[in-house]
Amino acid sequence: MYKFEFRAYSRKFLTPLSTSHGVWENRDGVILRLEDETGKVGWGEVSPISWFGSETLEEAVSFCRQLPNNITDETIFSIPDELTACQFGFESAREMVSKNHPYASQSWENLGCSGLLPAGKAALNQWQNLWEDGYRTFKWKIGVYSTVEEVSIFELLIQELPAFTKLRLDANGGLTYRETEIWLQKCDNINRNNDIHLEIEFIEQPLWVNQFSEMLELSHRYITKIALDESVATLEQLQSCYQKGWREIFVIKAGIIGSPSGLRQFCLTHKIDTVFSSVFETSIGREAALSLAAELSHQKRAVGFGVNHYFAEDEKIFLDNLWKKNSSIL
Repeated sequence: MYKFEFRAYSRKFLTPLSTSHGVWENRDGVILRLEDETGKVGWGEVSPISWFGSETLEEAVSFCRQLPNNITDETIFSIPDELTACQFGFESAREMVSKNHPYASQSWENLGCSGLLPAGKAALNQWQNLWEDGYRTFKWKIGVYSTVEEVSIFELLIQELPAFTKLRLDANGGLTYRETEIWLQKCDNINRNNDIHLEIEFIEQPLWVNQFSEMLELSHRYITKIALDESVATLEQLQSCYQKGWREIFVIKAGIIGSPSGLRQFCLTHKIDTVFSSVFETSIGREAALSLAAELSHQKRAVGFGVNHYFAEDEKIFLDNLWKKNSSIL
């Protein structure tokens, strides 16, 4: 039996995040607190991204509101599959209670971390700051502006980046088939040219979810790897894509994938090539996700959690102030 409390929150991005889905100005979510009968406390986070396939924030808050003040393991493990962010948040909080200590993020440090660059020309001014902070892998958003404009910026960017940098291109499903071919051809030319000493690690979700067969076909034609993201937003989708033959990279957004125990079982059984990635959660959700990354990243790829520079306020102060507020924040 656990005493259950929650707080909904809203954090404003320092600079709105531009993707092919549109402009994202605020990160909204829910912080959970469970306390067992011995006084052990576990924290969890529900961070939905509805356009990726999770529930909406309103659905998550509605679910939390209808729960009693005391819940059980049965309550947690019976959360429906439609509430994937809730599944992650509640199971993560329960795991923290059972371990009787916070998640230890140090265990993922040997994986490294990828820093997120802004879309467009702003990336040319941002990468130096991230490099100075220790990042050696970068992810750049494409599919936001025209391909001609972005390719021109890309050619400047690869000339500026230091040797032995890894660069990931994230389209969020915003490219056409022909545009994807253009990008893959350019990336293959770079990856074949050892004189550049720069690796385009992968192109992330170039086409939309309903074009899986096209992405599978392209993955066999080019040496540059393709990573699925929106196509594998939930555990059910991940299992489906694997069954349909996907053997390249799976981007795991743990905060919305669903049940951590279900994900753990699948990854340990199938040894898939994963990149764990942020959903712009707070440190509460991040620590739980990074704990899974350290356990399940068989190929040791850098995790995609270099996003803290998108928020202005001190996170600890933010969380402390949040928990003092009334739970009916929304």
